[in-house]
Amino acid sequence: MMNIISLGAGVQSSTMALMAKHGEITPMPDCAIFCDTQAEKKNTYDYLDYLESKLPYPVYRVTKGNIIDESFLIRKKKNNDEYVAVNIPSYMIDKNGKKSMLMRQCTTIYKIQPIIKKIREIAQIKRGEKEIKVHQWIGISYDEAQRMKPSRDSFIKNIYPLIKKDMTRGHCLEWITKNKYKLPPRSACYMCSFQHDKEWLDMKKNHSEYFEKAVKYEKDLEKIQKYTNFKDKVYLHRSCVPLNEVEFNVDENQLNLFGNDCSGMCGV
Repeated sequence: MMNIISLGAGVQSSTMALMAKHGEITPMPDCAIFCDTQAEKKNTYDYLDYLESKLPYPVYRVTKGNIIDESFLIRKKKNNDEYVAVNIPSYMIDKNGKKSMLMRQCTTIYKIQPIIKKIREIAQIKRGEKEIKVHQWIGISYDEAQRMKPSRDSFIKNIYPLIKKDMTRGHCLEWITKNKYKLPPRSACYMCSFQHDKEWLDMKKNHSEYFEKAVKYEKDLEKIQKYTNFKDKVYLHRSCVPLNEVEFNVDENQLNLFGNDCSGMCGV
């Protein structure tokens, strides 16, 4: 049985990876896999470099491609009709004020599928394998237990070591501080619609280059609307107001939108 960590380089998965190094989660993983959407902020990549230097097992980096570039890639159907497949979760509001959300495919396409492909390679999984060959460690903490999901692949069993130890995100931060490691950043694409207003505001104030990229991404979505089936304008913020005009609400009680992630693999 191989033990492989799905590594997001955020708080939970980084804590899990380091706890395994200390023998506080067993057995020792065979490796970790980080899937790069090529749209993370620089502090995530910097932390991944740091984390890799601390782990006693290999970290593999895989990618499906640049999620930004592929959002605007014009494709052709068999009848030569052109279309664009925008895969990130975004919001729309119709003329009656009803809000809706686009189908969320980014986690599956740009996180899960490339990781599964690498797992197949590492574990030498044969086509049609039905027996469980891999325990995939996923860094979901006790306070996000609703994100737990079984693997769709018969040869993989998803396991959740942090939940087994009743560890919340706060406990993870305490563990990292106690063991004198650098604190990880929140792992997320800079244009992710699931970000808390505090994170949007922090990006706007302290990482303005990424906030401007997100603003540009939202505006560029308008240019491809004719290639989509969108009936209405698309927004990155749930208020359905252009991102550069949003008055972010930093209320402590605001819902953590990462809990709505479709496959439980982002933001960890």
